[in-house]
Amino acid sequence: MLEKIREGSQGPVAKIILGAVILSFALAGIGSYLGQTPEQPVAEVNGVKISQTEYSRAFQNERNRLEQQFGEYFAQISADPNYMAQIRQGVIDRLVQQELQTQLAQELGLRVSDESIKKTILELPYFQIGEKFNNDRYLQVIRQMNFQPDEFREFLREDMTRSQLISAVAGTDFALDNELQSAVALQQQTRSIDYLVIDKETLKQDINVTDEEISDYYDLNASQFLSAEQIAVEYIELNASDIQVDTVTEDDVKAYYEQNKAQYIEPEKRRVSHILIDNSEDDDAAKNKAEELLAQLNTGADFAQLAETSSDDVVSAEIGGDLEWIERDVMDPEFESAAFALAKVGDYSDVVTSEFGYHIIQLTDLQPEQVKAYDDVKADLRAELENTEKVDAYYEKQTEMGALAFEISDRLDDAAEAAGIEVQSIELTDRTALPEPLNNPAVISALFSVELLEDKVNSDVIELGDEHAIVVRVKEHQPAATKSLDAVTAQIKAQLTNEKASEIAKQKARSLYEEIQGGSTLSELATAQSLTVKEEPKLARQSYTVSPAIVTQVFKMAHPDNKPITEVVDLNNGDSAIVVLKAVNDAPVSNDIDAQMKQSITMAQANKNYAVFIESLKAQAELNLPQVTQTVE
Repeated sequence: MLEKIREGSQGPVAKIILGAVILSFALAGIGSYLGQTPEQPVAEVNGVKISQTEYSRAFQNERNRLEQQFGEYFAQISADPNYMAQIRQGVIDRLVQQELQTQLAQELGLRVSDESIKKTILELPYFQIGEKFNNDRYLQVIRQMNFQPDEFREFLREDMTRSQLISAVAGTDFALDNELQSAVALQQQTRSIDYLVIDKETLKQDINVTDEEISDYYDLNASQFLSAEQIAVEYIELNASDIQVDTVTEDDVKAYYEQNKAQYIEPEKRRVSHILIDNSEDDDAAKNKAEELLAQLNTGADFAQLAETSSDDVVSAEIGGDLEWIERDVMDPEFESAAFALAKVGDYSDVVTSEFGYHIIQLTDLQPEQVKAYDDVKADLRAELENTEKVDAYYEKQTEMGALAFEISDRLDDAAEAAGIEVQSIELTDRTALPEPLNNPAVISALFSVELLEDKVNSDVIELGDEHAIVVRVKEHQPAATKSLDAVTAQIKAQLTNEKASEIAKQKARSLYEEIQGGSTLSELATAQSLTVKEEPKLARQSYTVSPAIVTQVFKMAHPDNKPITEVVDLNNGDSAIVVLKAVNDAPVSNDIDAQMKQSITMAQANKNYAVFIESLKAQAELNLPQVTQTVE
């Protein structure tokens, strides 16, 4: 078939048609380019636009973080449009805050140097392999974050500049001793209460729900009774790790070792000590001092003692000038040249000049260049060669599988046979309950596309990960539909019964409250109503034995003077309660507050003050926040 298409495309008529098509696409492309409208920003802060590109990058990074946090459950979580809308809004809010901080930092003249940026990149653990900076790893990570190197350096500069601002504002916050004591006193304060709960469950037996009420509720809330959208799927899954390859021979492994021997060389390492004389203030005096110290060494002085007493590198001076092990291309070029020129352990250099001052360097230990033996690496080499064969086989199979799935689009058998795998299937399953590997966002998007749902054709090859792909097709689809009244009558009846019982509980609580205001006591009312009064003589803020709604309300109530204070509290489960606050118990606070508690209170105060600071920046700024479309991802 493909051969016929190829032959047909060589004829003169076909070439004329093809030329016309190309011309129309070219003109359409030019027209759209000339007529395109400027990109709509997601926000504007004091005239500075936050672009869709910035938003998309930040949103994708946040999505990646959440995927790592929630793992396989993220696909289900992200199917909730309300949840994803909150994520999008959170990303925009953060970008607006960052822009406000950046503008204030610029106004204050805060700046981060190129050297600080470089130092930070070299020290970030994300870019390290074996606790050492790796440039390939660095480039890989920033590309995953949708950055080019120049862009990432500027992004890091802005982030570090904002950190300076945060440190200046929040890092200088503190709490006075009397503030700490007041905060601790409030935290440790307890309250004495009596309360009774009117349980809605005890009221249900007298509640009647009519068929008419059930029918009316069903008509008004039909959207609550949708059956889940379901789909039945056939798929073929190709994974390089599952492919069986011919066994790699010992000769193959040895040949590979010889070809790549340079990878198994451990470079020469040297352990050195140094004496540093700082020349930032008086270069001549520093140079003379260094030469004097060299003269002392030449007459037999101990290097470690001289370093301890004379070196301006205060960190290494404490340990005799020791800088531990170094390799090439790590230190200052002049320093490195002198260090690697020393012939044997114990030798020291002449005075060496670097950007930091004048050095005298001593070689204290030496590890020559070493080559890893074949026996030490052959297992890894064999695994690497086998994996290479699997990957090569995978791409051959994937290409043939994809071509056949496209050419014979109404079934998967031929593509499966070509790839040496089996067609798998699942019967009708809820959209939100699809198993691995079908719960991948890209797979779900393909399955519920119009093309696959209506035409029942095979999908394109969908990448699930490194050397891991899938092709899917829809066998059957049942859209979400409203359940019948009969199917949900029991559910509606239970719902209406709950609502009515909760409303009666609220009314009863307020009626009892009115009687207490009229002079009755809680105990008298409880006895008359066959209810139980519970006592909490020392209710704490962190109490878990009492409903959170009661605890929250109790600690909002004013201090009682000579008369208890009574309030009604509606609980989250639909019950209602009457609470009587009898006394507030202040806890004695020691002048010697625990250091951890001090830090906790100070941090809470700093966070609160910084939040207020950000809100003040927003209040003073000119903000334009257009609505972000749901399709921007």
